[in-house]
Amino acid sequence: MNQVITIGLDAKRIVRDSTELGSYGRTLANDLAMIDGLDLRLYAADKGCNDLRQQVAESERLHFCYPSGIYRMSFGKSLWCNRGLVGQLSGDGVTVYHGLAGELPSGLDKAGIKSVVTVSDLCFMSHPEYCDKANVKSDARKFRQALQRANRIVAISESVKREICELAEIGSDCVDVIYQGGTLRFVSEPLPQKMWEVRDRYDLPDRYVLNIGTIEERRNVLLAVKALRRLPDDVALVIVGQPTPYMELLKQYIVENRLGERVLMLHSIPDDDIPALYRMADAFVYPSRYEGLSIPVIEAIRMGLPVVACTGSCLEEAGGPDSLYVNPDDEEGMANALQQVLIGAPDRERRVELSQSYVRRFDNTDAARKYADLYMSL
Repeated sequence: MNQVITIGLDAKRIVRDSTELGSYGRTLANDLAMIDGLDLRLYAADKGCNDLRQQVAESERLHFCYPSGIYRMSFGKSLWCNRGLVGQLSGDGVTVYHGLAGELPSGLDKAGIKSVVTVSDLCFMSHPEYCDKANVKSDARKFRQALQRANRIVAISESVKREICELAEIGSDCVDVIYQGGTLRFVSEPLPQKMWEVRDRYDLPDRYVLNIGTIEERRNVLLAVKALRRLPDDVALVIVGQPTPYMELLKQYIVENRLGERVLMLHSIPDDDIPALYRMADAFVYPSRYEGLSIPVIEAIRMGLPVVACTGSCLEEAGGPDSLYVNPDDEEGMANALQQVLIGAPDRERRVELSQSYVRRFDNTDAARKYADLYMSL
């Protein structure tokens, strides 16, 4: 009979985070549940969002776990994260605890529980100006504590690995790289009827460049809006993502420069509509100033779009040498790069073909199997 080991996963983002990091955790949990020999316990301070939590299928191999007793009270949740969690892990017979959010509770070592921590980005250290000021210091402290507590450290990209080694001054042999799974959400060709439905539903322009991601300062989509003035008048920009206060800056610029008919912002778009949005676009633009690993860039290439992104973080690693990259403050450079990838531009199709060949390295990375092997090794 095969040995079964009990693995604890930090489910904070799994039950609450609707961004790609939350999706990454949910995908990983579901994939791990398919591997023999693992009994998974997902720990969260509360049930979070029903729609997100229910994307993870509970089974004999996977259970959600929550605080009990006084820790269930609102004032007890932080206490549970700092003290009660490790006791609950011990009581549940957890052998390895995996911190998916870049942090680990204290006391794991004394409890005899091995640990893995995954670091998705270090924006709070390298670009604190884009983070919640109230949390920057605590996030940096939790990161350094996690590195001290962890038996193994995992980065989601080579770019993040380099940052970890530089900022924490540790050797590269201390950090593994496991690319995120779930990069193949959108690979099937949408039916023509579906594309017409999506075009009508959102009143899409005939010709557009697409951007997908939270509409926030770090993602820098204003650069693409500025570049729009230098593109042909029949080219529009479609921005898909959850709004933040940064969107007001976009609106002001759009009004002042009379671009209202050329910029469309969409929010809360269901996943079923995303493939059609990709497929009908001329190109994909992602002018972010900082990312750990950009799943939208990989998705866009897989869906047949050329990509223009920015230098300075992981985007060259995500998009490969045949995508185009510009300085995140270079309006003219962004416009010139977009001109090179619009439908009808020379070399566009070759650029897409070569980029699709490059991003196959992210297909079927089997992150779950790699993590399972790491758990077993501990």
